[in-house]
Amino acid sequence: MTPDPVTRLTRSMLFVPASKPAMIPKAAMSAADAVCIDLEDAVAPDEKPASRANVVRALKEIDFGRRVRIVRINGLDGPYAYRDLVEVVEGAGDRLDLIMLPKAGSPRDVVFVDMLLSQIESSIRLPARIGIEAQIETAAGYLYAREIAESSPRLEALIFGSGDYAASMRMPSAAIGERDAHDEIYPGHRWHAVMHGIVAAARAHGLRCMDGPYSAYKDAAGFERSCRIGRAMGFDGKQCIHPGQLATANALFSPSEGEIAAAAALVEAFEASVAAGHGAATHDGRMIDAASLRMARTILDRSGDRARPVAGKAVSPAR
Repeated sequence: MTPDPVTRLTRSMLFVPASKPAMIPKAAMSAADAVCIDLEDAVAPDEKPASRANVVRALKEIDFGRRVRIVRINGLDGPYAYRDLVEVVEGAGDRLDLIMLPKAGSPRDVVFVDMLLSQIESSIRLPARIGIEAQIETAAGYLYAREIAESSPRLEALIFGSGDYAASMRMPSAAIGERDAHDEIYPGHRWHAVMHGIVAAARAHGLRCMDGPYSAYKDAAGFERSCRIGRAMGFDGKQCIHPGQLATANALFSPSEGEIAAAAALVEAFEASVAAGHGAATHDGRMIDAASLRMARTILDRSGDRARPVAGKAVSPAR
């Protein structure tokens, strides 16, 4: 398991239903940086208990390579979540990187999952701590995003869930993540406040932040636009519902060759100016200040993300 939450590579996160075990090996061979086996929205209520065994089996038997292994449990407002945690973590906790908590509405939601994980880990003597990702997808989650972000040392990421957020806010929306007539008429970006709030809360506490899915998996242009908006707002990656979306997400949430070259040139110009004893540095007709230097170094730090998991890796029993 990777210990540093900031450096986990999650430009793309592919959902796969826990009730469809035949689909999980395909996800583990995909170009996804992270695979999330879903016990929540993708699984019908009467299939949820039996699907936990599918999750355990998949984690124990499938080699996910370098992909981050995530399980999304059910919401804490229903009868399934605690058994999701107990059965999955007791069965295959040593093969699990993260638990995704849907509809996190307050810090106590994360604290509950943290405490239960701590007890299970202690009971079965897990060698490493399992992290938590919290989905911000309700009105309460938006208002408490800052408190949620500081609620637990296990917390690694905040995730925007536009579908449930729209329902919670009673915002009309034709489909999850897609633009519709309401977006066209609204004089601005309807989701700006919650998305920017999630990014700010995450960055203030050293967490990753992921944009939610785009339901029209055949709409390549619309998905690309959604990824570009997410990256422009500061998100680290995008949740995906189809393997066809992965290459776009991986590419757009990585710095381009041009961005890397420009950032490297700016840092080089600054370092050369310092070495020459100049009081001020310039590059490409602009003054280099501390902020521009930090932005350039952020791009260079992210350039390592270009090394991604390889699609098509053979799936074999995990060791």
